[in-house]
Amino acid sequence: MKYLLAIFVFFTITLNHAQAILSVREQSTVIDEILEERFDQLLPKLMDQAEIDMWVVISREYNEDPVIKTMLPATWLNARRRTILLFYRDKKNNTIEKLAVARYNVGKQIISAWDKEKAPDQWDRLIALIKERNPKKIGLNFSKDHNIADGLDKTDYDEFMAYLPKNMHAKVVSAEQLAVGWIETRTEKEMVIYNQLVSITHEIIAEAFSEKVITPGVTTTTDVEWWMRQKVSDLGLKTWFHPTVDIQRSEEVLVSHLYSFSGRPEKEVILPGDLLHCDFGITYLRLNTDCQELAYVLKPKESKAPDFLASALASGNKVQDYLTKNMKLGLVGNTILSNALSEAKSNGLRPAIYTHPLGLYGHSAGTTIGMWDSQNGIDKADGNAYPLNPNTVYAIELNNTVYIPEWKRDIRIMFEEAGFVGEEGFRYVNGRQTSFLLIPRVSPQLGN
Repeated sequence: MKYLLAIFVFFTITLNHAQAILSVREQSTVIDEILEERFDQLLPKLMDQAEIDMWVVISREYNEDPVIKTMLPATWLNARRRTILLFYRDKKNNTIEKLAVARYNVGKQIISAWDKEKAPDQWDRLIALIKERNPKKIGLNFSKDHNIADGLDKTDYDEFMAYLPKNMHAKVVSAEQLAVGWIETRTEKEMVIYNQLVSITHEIIAEAFSEKVITPGVTTTTDVEWWMRQKVSDLGLKTWFHPTVDIQRSEEVLVSHLYSFSGRPEKEVILPGDLLHCDFGITYLRLNTDCQELAYVLKPKESKAPDFLASALASGNKVQDYLTKNMKLGLVGNTILSNALSEAKSNGLRPAIYTHPLGLYGHSAGTTIGMWDSQNGIDKADGNAYPLNPNTVYAIELNNTVYIPEWKRDIRIMFEEAGFVGEEGFRYVNGRQTSFLLIPRVSPQLGN
């Protein structure tokens, strides 16, 4: 009931476009209730799929495992001292134990199983718990192919193996499939929140790319970037990367894609006729967005973007379509990338695709579908060999290069939108951009 009340409040404030955000206390309630559902309903399924009946997550304060950060209750901002979590799945009896080898409970879900006065050595207590349950496999977070599943540091690994009886060493396996599954999989309730989170992201971009923020001839790209950053802070949200805004215009040549990440000139004054692009994402309720949209600055007497730019934007939507139709469950990233690029190029497009998982992290766990500087496929260590799984979210990030005769140059149509892959296929979490944001907005009564 508490969860439903919080979500009702959330719906009300966002659908009214007030961009109000749940209070910190309300956020805490939602986070913990979702975490409870994930532990009780999702984790047992993931452990069964990975065929790991014991998962030991070990982390120390200020050097947190990426996985443990997603398991801590809302009132815990970090691990404490050495925090050890033990999850034991008894598939036969359909139970799961959630224990903490710590002096206190880790929230309401993970119960303390260590009394230091009775068992002074934390490692001894952990080994005793393992021996009592005698698991078939002991999963630890080490992985060559997935950095998000490689959070166990060498010191803790060495100490764990030194304490673990030799006859149990063969039971120790990488928990990478389990860790990635935990990070990448979204529940139905999380997707309700995700829809609203993306909506808020779109609203902030729409306001940033409007006459409320931009005065052509005065406002700079840096001004807009910092406005977005401040807006996020004022709303009580966080951003997982600094926003970027860049310009393409008729007097300039197309620069390297690296320009979008580094080397952009600061304080470029925004002018009529400019094609604006932003890269922006927020963090809220432990979920992240990552969005790129485009705007056009109207010239005097214009009421819409030029048709040649509208046509270019539509070509970017076509690349999105070629990608998302090829995002089929079970395929690995390189296969999806190759199929999508082949279809797009055979239809006269000049695409680049660099789509990544999105969720509890901005660059999250799952299969990677290209990188901007690796359009012929990527190494296994970058996640390409991991299959596309259901109930996962991706940043559909890509571009199409278009030659504009009127400008005598190439331009790049860059898009990024959150997309959900379910059992029934792909859908955008909260729509996608199919027309330019116009600066200033055109009044339907007065025209421009």
